[in-house]
Amino acid sequence: MYKKIPLLVAMQLLILSCASEKESESYTLSSPEGKNSIQFDMNGGSPHYSVNHGAIKVILPSSMGFVFKDQDSLQNGLEVINVEESSEDTTWEQVWGEKKEIRNNYNQLTVHLKEKANKERKLDIQFRAFDDGIAFRYVFPEQGIKDSIFIMDELTTFNLAEDGKAWWIPAYDEQRYENLFTASPVSTLDTVHTPLTVESNNGLAISFHEANLADFASTTLAHTQGTSLKTDLVPWADGVKVRTVDNFITPWRTLQIADHPTELITSYLILNLNEPNTIKDTSWIKTFKYLGIWWGMHIGKYTFWEGDKQGATTKNARKYIDYTKELGIDYLLIEGWNKGWTPAWYENAMHQFSFTEEADNFSLKAVTDYAAENDVEIVGYHETGSNLHNYLKQIDSAFALYKERGINTVKIGQVGAKLNMKEWHHGQFGVNYYRYVVKKAAEYGLEIYFHEPIKDTGERRTYPNMMAREGARGQEYNAWSEGNPPAYTATLPFTRLLAGPMDFTPAVFDVEVKEGYPGRRVHSTTAKQLALMVVLYSPLQMLADLPENYIDKPAFQFLKDVPTDWEDTKVLNGEIGKYITTVRKDIDSNDWYLGTITNEKARDLNIQLDFLDRDATYEAQIYADAPGTGHQNNPTAVTIYTKEVTAADSLSLLLGESGGAAVRFKKL
Repeated sequence: MYKKIPLLVAMQLLILSCASEKESESYTLSSPEGKNSIQFDMNGGSPHYSVNHGAIKVILPSSMGFVFKDQDSLQNGLEVINVEESSEDTTWEQVWGEKKEIRNNYNQLTVHLKEKANKERKLDIQFRAFDDGIAFRYVFPEQGIKDSIFIMDELTTFNLAEDGKAWWIPAYDEQRYENLFTASPVSTLDTVHTPLTVESNNGLAISFHEANLADFASTTLAHTQGTSLKTDLVPWADGVKVRTVDNFITPWRTLQIADHPTELITSYLILNLNEPNTIKDTSWIKTFKYLGIWWGMHIGKYTFWEGDKQGATTKNARKYIDYTKELGIDYLLIEGWNKGWTPAWYENAMHQFSFTEEADNFSLKAVTDYAAENDVEIVGYHETGSNLHNYLKQIDSAFALYKERGINTVKIGQVGAKLNMKEWHHGQFGVNYYRYVVKKAAEYGLEIYFHEPIKDTGERRTYPNMMAREGARGQEYNAWSEGNPPAYTATLPFTRLLAGPMDFTPAVFDVEVKEGYPGRRVHSTTAKQLALMVVLYSPLQMLADLPENYIDKPAFQFLKDVPTDWEDTKVLNGEIGKYITTVRKDIDSNDWYLGTITNEKARDLNIQLDFLDRDATYEAQIYADAPGTGHQNNPTAVTIYTKEVTAADSLSLLLGESGGAAVRFKKL
């Protein structure tokens, strides 16, 4: 539903020089309510921009432009030939998500530039000012250039007015995005991934990212000097950053700005900068919860490959289908069902998988038939091993097979340091590969979610069959490594999840992992695992534990009840890496759900319930850490109780060390 409301763009032209060629000009663009402003300046023929939040300087004058092949620069000797202003205030509906209705309200300034000499090339810069941040992108229009265009560098800089604490992961690491976050001053950074979240010394919370990443290299941020960062486009293997012809449009360079970190989480600026939904009939796109044989493989109970401990067998699949039906869950993921799995499958060696041939001891038809008889739907899996030559040759036959067998959702893995053992996952090659797969899946009516992905930049608005991604250290690190520390899941909502949904795979009840690698454990309480179902959003939520660990557990009721699609989301409190409380309203009922978690420090939180409907009474169904419980002391003990509450009440919740609480507010 679109509701157009024209706005007057707050743009002021300041002519700082009256020289005939106007070498210095300045244009200021303000957001609809004046919270943020962007100033564009032409200084001696070079474009610069700066950003303010009210009277607070956020970005000092920062340079813009490009370097092409042979040191051919497009940064100097430019002049403004025209400017355009526009505005938008519309409301659109998500097919699924954290919030049903999204308001898209901004003012826009487009500056048309041209070289005064040399090749007289044109370059447009589009700026958008939102009340929750700013964005800009470059448009290099078609202008009769016949040769290929090779971008060797983007000169966009971000000169922060103040230093601040940044939460970051390294940009060029063979683990891609699967690293723990480090918190350190911006002035000490190396080259880092986005989203990059900063608590500035000026009191603001800001986050750098990008939106609508298509046919371009993804952005990383390189520290240059002081508090200055520079765009560092991820290169092809030969060093070229972006290959194109005729013209190009960059992704939006985004900066979300908030007075408190919790406000970043409910900013939808990234989604608003993507194109509207391209899939006309979305009735086949579903959100859901699912079980899987997955956790058993990671803790060593089963193997991915054929043999005595093979996880994906017809016998095991039937057993898991029975569990899935008994527990009242509708979907089951089966990994390792196809030919090609060996103990060496992940060793960066262009491993060959078949996506239509079955592993020994597994019958896809028998399993999918049995699942259908029991009203369970199978989730398919494709592990490419980053051998994309092999995968793309088979993608049509593989997708067609899944549709024939009633499989409508596919998890796709790209395990490997580089794609085809050559290109970064987040370079232009990878960007185009991932978007190609999304579009191809849509042709077959398939939902997909990626592991070892390119980062999310809001594509789910345009292609709502792009359901979720991994793109960070998930639950599996608790099975076979030192694990994720207690602060990790209290950091993710303020960092990685600002980009979009994550398939973290929460809800492990046996956090002590009694059946698995010796000494390994999940560094949280069971109640915290329940709370993660609300705190870490995904439209596809895996109940990751062995299904037998859910049988006859009263706390499983929360996992059955909690939805995966929401009408609204609010963040009630939180500090990065310390704690967070999130509430979400079910899209299909009047119920609200709350999840609250803490780091290694126990906390007593008093939560105001004013998000509830006024003049209504709710039954609060509370699942909390038992008294004395912490991640190292009786971590599986969950206290379950109910009480009647209204919007005028508050709720006191005691969280143990690395603990949490989950609450369903059922309207009476």
